[in-house]
Amino acid sequence: MSCTSCGTGGDAPGGCKNNGTCGTSGCNKLTVFDWLANMDLPDGQAPFNYVEVRFKNSRKEYFKNTENLQLKIGDIVATQSDTGHDIGIITLTGELVRVQLKKKKVRYEKEELPKVYRIASQNDIDKWKAAREKEDPMKVKARQIAIRLDLQMKISDIEFQGDGSKATFYYTAEERVDFRQLIREYAAEFKTRIEMRQIGLRQEAARLGGIGSCGRELCCSTWLTDFRSVTTSAARYQNLSLNPQKLAGQCGKLKCCLNYELDSYMDALKDFPKQNQKLYTDKGTAVCQKIDIFKGLMWYCYEGEWMNWHTLTTTQVHEIVSKNKAKEKVASLEQYAAEHAVIEEVNFENVVGQDSLTRFDNTATKNKKRKKRRNNRKHKPQNSNQKGTQEKGNQPKPKRKPAPKNKTQGSQKSEGKPAESHKPPRKKRPNNRNRPPKKSE
Repeated sequence: MSCTSCGTGGDAPGGCKNNGTCGTSGCNKLTVFDWLANMDLPDGQAPFNYVEVRFKNSRKEYFKNTENLQLKIGDIVATQSDTGHDIGIITLTGELVRVQLKKKKVRYEKEELPKVYRIASQNDIDKWKAAREKEDPMKVKARQIAIRLDLQMKISDIEFQGDGSKATFYYTAEERVDFRQLIREYAAEFKTRIEMRQIGLRQEAARLGGIGSCGRELCCSTWLTDFRSVTTSAARYQNLSLNPQKLAGQCGKLKCCLNYELDSYMDALKDFPKQNQKLYTDKGTAVCQKIDIFKGLMWYCYEGEWMNWHTLTTTQVHEIVSKNKAKEKVASLEQYAAEHAVIEEVNFENVVGQDSLTRFDNTATKNKKRKKRRNNRKHKPQNSNQKGTQEKGNQPKPKRKPAPKNKTQGSQKSEGKPAESHKPPRKKRPNNRNRPPKKSE
């Protein structure tokens, strides 16, 4: 994926100019909309001299702009690192960076953050691209070495530093791994400094990206930054089937989107009685079978009559429960359920705005019949008399339809006289098909 709407032609991206975020690894990766870009600062206030820089995939860090560079979203800059320098892309500037630092509890006033050296030159970008091209073949070789050493780990991603002096290997493992021999072989094979960094399964999915079951890009790779724990109780509160294949995401863990609507369900469930609460009536004991959270409905059935369900509202259930606590029994559930016994008529409406779906069927059958008649006429055998008439240029006479009978004809027929036709005889049309062409005088 690459962005073509922001002028990224040439060797270096030209910058999105606050219209989006550009990067060589793809667009829409933890993008931020700067809604304060068009607002001017008050008089006498200096701009906030910290910026947010994104590196490969979803790694973001904050740097101090000590040189007072005119930076905008989409610029490629050279930043300070432990050894050498790194190359990243500006994703946020101005006062929103202050909000992000406060949100992530970064004490920029007491702690000294790394700084931005300069805007990346063409030489820096060429080295950066050359280092990025080595990552994919190196990842294949690194996995082969890990398999040969029989290590229970997975090399998920490799990230080179901007100057190409260090390579960070991101891996996932369920147990602790002794990779001292692995680092020695990596250093001898790749001739660079090696750093191993273990990440979780959710972080791995965020770095690699992908398409979820909803058909959109993964939330963790596009906008989600904090990974909250997701439990199976979130699915139970939402009345979802506990199917691990449907509830698990690309990372193999429970989907993060199970927490999105959980608060709404929890608020709606406050008005519901307990589902294990039994209702005692003169007809028998009733047990809850199903609930509809947002409609506020509950379905009960008598013990022994499991197929007959009765619909009750939460207020009715609370009323019955309060009577049961006072050691009073209700006559039956039918007197409450009769209020909701509404017969729903199924009406099929034309939502597309077209005619019926079978509107072309009749025309299709008519066309088929016409073609069939034409084919029968073409392949129909001709007798000798018809051939002779066609050689002379005369076509066989069509059969005339009987004349319609009027009232006078009906009276004549009753008297025994033949019916007279009032229509004049039809003239023969000349056949011009087999005539020889006229000679020009």
